[in-house]
Amino acid sequence: MRKTKPTPNGPKGNARGMRVLLVISLSLNLLIVGVVLGAMVVGGAWHGHHAPGLDRASGPLTRALGPDDRRAIGRQMRQAYQDGRPGRATQKATFDALINALRQEPFNRAEVETRMQEMRHLVQTRLALGQTLLLDRLEQMTPSDRAAYADRLTEQIHKRSAKK
Repeated sequence: MRKTKPTPNGPKGNARGMRVLLVISLSLNLLIVGVVLGAMVVGGAWHGHHAPGLDRASGPLTRALGPDDRRAIGRQMRQAYQDGRPGRATQKATFDALINALRQEPFNRAEVETRMQEMRHLVQTRLALGQTLLLDRLEQMTPSDRAAYADRLTEQIHKRSAKK
């Protein structure tokens, strides 16, 4: 009878394969989170003093606003962040904490999850602020201005649908 060598698919091989899949999955998740946060922070070209990409953060809801309304909401968001909302320094600290957690050995899933939740909280906080400011702006509009906004919003939605 012929002896066979142990295969890499044994218990240790499966653990290694799962670890590789976990790292790949985590990398893809981080890439997605990075793209989303990057788009919100930069919003095109970073000018050093602008609020995160308002027009990208809310999609068609923001793109349907007129330029004056977008600028006004952008000013309000910048002011809110100057008044103590978490800004770039907080985002950098959150990313740094995540990177440090990723480098820990052994891998500490709970720590990485906590850091990702912190990142999600930053994004949700910005989105909530943007929605509040948009609602305030919509409330200040005349009925005809709101109707024109609704028309532009319909256009934005149809443009997106046509591209798909």
